[in-house]
Amino acid sequence: MSLWVAFTLFAAAVQTLRFVLQKQLKGIGLSTGGATFARFLFAAPIALTAAVAGLVATGLALPDLGPSFWGFILLGAVGQIVATFLTVALFSLRNFAVGIAFTKTETVQVAAFSALILSERISAAGWIAIGIGFAGLMLISKSPEPGARVFGRAALYGTIAGALFGLSAIGYRGATLALEPLPFLLRAVVALAATTCLQTVLMLLWLGWREPGEAGRVLGLWRRTLPVGVTGVMGSMGWFAAFALQNAAYVRALGQVEIVFTMAASVLFFRERLRPREALGIALVVVSVIALVLAAA
Repeated sequence: MSLWVAFTLFAAAVQTLRFVLQKQLKGIGLSTGGATFARFLFAAPIALTAAVAGLVATGLALPDLGPSFWGFILLGAVGQIVATFLTVALFSLRNFAVGIAFTKTETVQVAAFSALILSERISAAGWIAIGIGFAGLMLISKSPEPGARVFGRAALYGTIAGALFGLSAIGYRGATLALEPLPFLLRAVVALAATTCLQTVLMLLWLGWREPGEAGRVLGLWRRTLPVGVTGVMGSMGWFAAFALQNAAYVRALGQVEIVFTMAASVLFFRERLRPREALGIALVVVSVIALVLAAA
């Protein structure tokens, strides 16, 4: 198995666990902003410690962190924050699995962003694989209520979140490339440390302005919020390592396998029923993942 595939599968699995934990934070009195902040607060010191330890252990020096690196970090950090806000907000609009599925329009959008911003194009076989997965995600995402609109507020939130997650993936891929010639894993952890530190500062400023006292509530509930930060940084490490090795479009498209994990979590943790249409959608996603790995081999 290719390293980028292994890192992506790991990231998708851990991210599903984080979303489960993050959804539960909404049930203990935290706002959407507080639940989002928990994702970054405890991740920053872990990532920063790992980056410093990696540089000391290897004896390597950082390359010049110029405007290109920081521009990509800013794109990724802000895009991920806003997308995470929208994703957490989705939980109150639709069931857990379907809400997450709307964000997966990212898989098509990130391929376009990758070509436009990084000039990294997708093969014909790769586009076919992405298309199959997108069809599966649309089957999963269709509103289950009779007569309900497919493209309502939840779809709008999910589509915008998908675009922002896509832009953040491009930002993180660009940041890891800007750190060459460092080894891929060190590039990943340095980019992750810079991102999480920036995100923590931005979220503190936002909460101080819009929701005074919410940051204190996140800290006060640290036994419940710490696991969100730990799983968040573990999942992010997997994504950053994969981005350092492979085109962001392939990484995020393979990351569609997360929806399979999400549906399992939906059934096991939240007792939500799996409909035949959703089962067919999952099957298409699995086919897409297999096709994608073959296309990128």
